Amino acid sequence: MPMFLRAFAGLGGVIALILLVVALLKQLITIVGFVLALLKVLVVVVFVAIVIMIVLAILRDRRQRRRESEEVL
Repeated sequence: MPMFLRAFAGLGGVIALILLVVALLKQLITIVGFVLALLKVLVVVVFVAIVIMIVLAILRDRRQRRRESEEVL
């Protein structure tokens, strides 16, 4: 009887270790997915900011050229 308990105890320890590794890998995959999603959002925000800066620079240049042409007249 004690031999069976030892066999089951060893097997239970291995199964518990495997389940623990699987659970930790699931959490790691979830965290990596979340970080990648944040990175994608950050790239989109930076792109939109750059486009807005370009548009503002174009509008500022047009306004400045209009003022220069009015001063000449």
